Amino acid sequence: MSRIGKQSIALPSGVTATLEPGLFSVKGPKGELKVPYNKALSVAQNGINLEVTRPSDEQRHKALHGLTRSLIANAVQGVSSGFTINLELKGVGYRAKITGTSLELTIGYSHPVFIEAPAGIKFEVPDPTHINVVGIDKELVGQTAANVRKVRKPDAYHGKGVRFVGEKITLKAGKSGAGGGKGKK
Repeated sequence: MSRIGKQSIALPSGVTATLEPGLFSVKGPKGELKVPYNKALSVAQNGINLEVTRPSDEQRHKALHGLTRSLIANAVQGVSSGFTINLELKGVGYRAKITGTSLELTIGYSHPVFIEAPAGIKFEVPDPTHINVVGIDKELVGQTAANVRKVRKPDAYHGKGVRFVGEKITLKAGKSGAGGGKGKK
């Protein structure tokens, strides 16, 4: 059984890689990304495969090896197919729409909330209760989706708010009916 760090990364068609000591550049149909990595490691291209190797089996080199391989694999996937994170709005009157390059959220505040899309990120609103965060940089897509969710996290009692599609929210029990505590009998 092979470890993930030792697996080679296949370059899809239309994707080109440029290797420099300490810097990996990849260009594809969706865009271009540069990934810096530790110069102690080496990245080599073998035909259409990329291989990351480490100088020794020290714990530090093993950790850097896995990290570097994952960052390069994410960059290759990003420029070839991109990344998408889907969010949904739950709540009466909660809705989203695109205004220019920013996302306008009506989520229970006295005013609409505007979120500006960072460079390299695009918001899509297929319907008023769903938001797609799309981009080629996996880290930036995830951070932007987390920032949108942070504007109105799901409520623990009703479940209202912005959540990831498929996210399970454990609701707390509210007050239990009349006369649940001490009082007259």
